This record gives sequence, structure tokens and C-alpha cells, in this order.
Amino acid sequence: MGTLYIVATPIGNLGDISKRALEILQSVDIILCEDTRTSSHLLNSYDIKTKLLSYHKFNEEKRTDELIKELKSGSNMALITDAGTPCISDPGSILIHECIRENIEIYSIPGPSALITALTLSGLTLNNFAFYGFLERKANLRLLKLKEIDKNDIEIVVFYESPKRILDTLKSIEEAMLNPYIVVLNDLTKKFERKYYGLSSEVKEALENNSNHELGEYVIIVLKNKKTNQEVKDELSLEAILIDKVIKEKCTMKEAISKVSVDYKNKYSKNQIYNASLNIKKLLK
Repeated sequence: MGTLYIVATPIGNLGDISKRALEILQSVDIILCEDTRTSSHLLNSYDIKTKLLSYHKFNEEKRTDELIKELKSGSNMALITDAGTPCISDPGSILIHECIRENIEIYSIPGPSALITALTLSGLTLNNFAFYGFLERKANLRLLKLKEIDKNDIEIVVFYESPKRILDTLKSIEEAMLNPYIVVLNDLTKKFERKYYGLSSEVKEALENNSNHELGEYVIIVLKNKKTNQEVKDELSLEAILIDKVIKEKCTMKEAISKVSVDYKNKYSKNQIYNASLNIKKLLK
């Protein structure tokens, strides 16, 4: 039975690869990579001659079965991506899941990650955060997703973005999340690494004034605006609003429906409020 090694590779500066990672890449039978041309550049820098096999999001489902057979026959493999740690918005989880099912040994060789590198440069208190990878390409879907994210309790959220879409995404963040404070990192660990700190509108303007903003990958970190009590209240379901009204104002459900109809006349119709009251009745049966 062979072993699968999940190996982190540099996100820009080739000197960031670990000694252990190099030893593994040198010793395995096969290295699985997204793009053999990109990975060849890294391997040639360290005179590593191990066989490369393409394994990317378009062939991972098809190729996984044959790789499992190879591993079971005794081949050792390393899984890498074009840059950073595999499985973080990159292929790999399908193969790893199958290895777990087949009791094939897996080891992770830690190293560079754009996500963690960016967070350490943010200057924010990182008690909790959420990572969402790449946002939707279509503007309307991206806005909906950002509005949904803005409603949850996680204070800091992180996204990856391509250079071609960075300005559109910052515009969506400004609109959906009401111009929050953000940190944008570009070309991390490379010679022309750039860092931007400020409101989303300010960072967007700075990028617009940079003629080279369409070069290099981006990490976006958003510190969400703190919500007022009224905003939190407005995000409650209609059922919760009605129950809250009944309890706090000690009124009947009929009275609560009338009060909520007035308080939320620009947001909910009387029919929606009435249907919410029926839902409560069903739950109480």
C-alpha cells in the first residue's frame, strides 16, 4: 500500500518551500499537480526529476479511481497545486476522501497558504473568521451571496479573487456590506507584493489608480460593520418578530399582527404577516 502526501508549495517566493517538502517531492513515485508547466518551474529550480501527472478540477473525478489503484499497488504520491496548500480553493479533497475510505495513509506537509499569510498581515484580531474562497462571477449572484454573508455572526470574512474581477467584487462588497473596512493583498511574497488598507470605496479607488492592478492574485479580508439592534431585529424571521411582539408588549396574536403591519409596512405585506402567524399556530399544535 502506498502513501499520499499533501504538500504545500510556495505562493510566490520559491525560497518558502520547506526542506521536508523537497525531500518528499524528490522521493515519491508521482507528483500530482494542476498544471505540469507551472509545477515544472518549481521542480526544475530544485533539480527534482519526479514524474508529473496533471490532476485538476476538470479531471479529478475521472482520474481519482486510477490513482487509488496506483496507491493500493504500492506507489507513493505527492499532491501539490500551482501555489499554496492543496484543497484550499484547489483540487484534492475528492482524492483524499477516497484515500480515507480505502485506508490509504495520508500525510500533510504544511507550508505556505495565501489565506493564512494574508490574515497575518491584516492587523485584525483573529479570534474567528470565515473563508469563502472565490465568489460568484455573476454580479447579481455575488451581491446576493455577500448580503447573506453580511447577516451571519462572523466578524471577519475572507475571499480569493482574480485580477480581472477585483474591481467588480470590491464594488459589490461596498454595495452589499455598506462600505466596510477591508484589507486587500496582492502578489503575496513576490517582489511587487502590494497591501491596501481602508474602506472598500477607498481601496477600490486606489486600485483604479494603479495601472497594474490586473496583475497577480488577490486576497480580500473584510471586517464587517457592527450591526445596530434595529438591524439585527430587522433580520429576524416574521415569525420571530410576531412572537417577540406578543411577549414584549403582552398582546394577543391578532394585536401583534396589526402592530407588525404598521411597523413593517414598507417591508412585508399584510398577507405575509398573516401567513407567518398561521405558521406559528402550526408549530404550537
